[in-house]
Amino acid sequence: MIALAAALLLQVPIPVRILPPDTTLPRVTLAEAIRLSTGVDPAYVRAAGRVDNAEWGRRAAVLAFIIPSLAVSLDATRYSTAFFNIGIGAPTSNAVNFRANAVYELLSVRKITDLGFTKAELEATQANAERQRFQTAFDTESDFLNVLISRELARVAHSRYERAQEQLTVARARVLSGAAVQTDSLQLVLELTQARVDVLRQDLSLRVSRLQLGRRIGRDGPVDAQVTDSMLPPDLPYTDQQLIQLALQQAPQYREARSLARSASYSLKGQKGAYLPTFNLTGGFTEYDSRFPPSGQGVGSISLIVTWPLWDRGQREIAVQQAKTNLAVARAVSADLERSAARDVTQAAEAYRISREAVDLTQVQLVAAQETFRVQDLRYKSGANTILDLLEAQFQLTRAESEAVQSVFALYLSLAGLEAITGQEFLVRRNQ
Repeated sequence: MIALAAALLLQVPIPVRILPPDTTLPRVTLAEAIRLSTGVDPAYVRAAGRVDNAEWGRRAAVLAFIIPSLAVSLDATRYSTAFFNIGIGAPTSNAVNFRANAVYELLSVRKITDLGFTKAELEATQANAERQRFQTAFDTESDFLNVLISRELARVAHSRYERAQEQLTVARARVLSGAAVQTDSLQLVLELTQARVDVLRQDLSLRVSRLQLGRRIGRDGPVDAQVTDSMLPPDLPYTDQQLIQLALQQAPQYREARSLARSASYSLKGQKGAYLPTFNLTGGFTEYDSRFPPSGQGVGSISLIVTWPLWDRGQREIAVQQAKTNLAVARAVSADLERSAARDVTQAAEAYRISREAVDLTQVQLVAAQETFRVQDLRYKSGANTILDLLEAQFQLTRAESEAVQSVFALYLSLAGLEAITGQEFLVRRNQ
């Protein structure tokens, strides 16, 4: 029964679909992918829009010192009884009035604090947009590298399948010649079947990763990754302490936290300014008539208005207390974030250094696994070892190839994470 099963397995080929290189797919480099993704990523588009909003808030705060608020209106009314219209100097039941009013705030604490508040808000939104740009670049680089690693792992899976096919051919010959038992062929059929399953899984992973990259850069279909520089990232030119100082000075997350604390401080000052009077200079002009357009008698006015709110049912006190709470929270968040900088930067820097060392170690492991497989393959063909020794060498070679591929792309991802934390781009080619 076992002999019959072995014969059937040796005669029936196990098909596998090997994907040829698809030259019809559009390709992008990493720099192109990052540039395209920033235009379609919802989080970055939202962050950039908030910068535009904050810039208009800043302009409005500056223009409040230069231009008064202006308003014009025009109304036409018909009355049931005629009345004396000063615009025409006679009784009429129709009234058409044109009004123009201007208000200039001469002195107000809120007007002054709004300058600092809007400046801090603008800096916070700019830092947030930059932080989101780094996050978008990290996500894009992750998807880009996922395409590359899926492509390489698919190549590894195809190589494993091809080796299993070659070994099965050798095993057939040895079984037929009586140099090996039938279980050798069964072991290799099992290996061939597992290799086939791995090929199918890796091909699916490659297709999905290409679709994800296309989605990331705003394309409807799959997109392939194109590598223009095969050099590994350089060694870090900074010590851990220098990286920590660099992060605290320019990393967007720390600048955003400090800016939000400043804006909360100005907001509190503005709320406290409600206890002081405000001085407004107003001017108006009204033209009366009984028909359109009005061209009758006009009356102008100018007023100085002093407003001093004394009690508004505690709303002012509530606003001040809320502003105090917001300031305390913002300062606590900023201080805690800066205290965590040493931990986060050190962890990211060490992860990069370890990943870089792991690349060298996995390359040594790959060379050793290749040589071991070569020797074991020759020994099996000459009958000097068993099929189990060959399959173990095959397994170790496949694992070494996969780990070598994964270590390289883990290095790039760890560098992207370090860039996001420190706010410093170490790969110039990403800006090209």
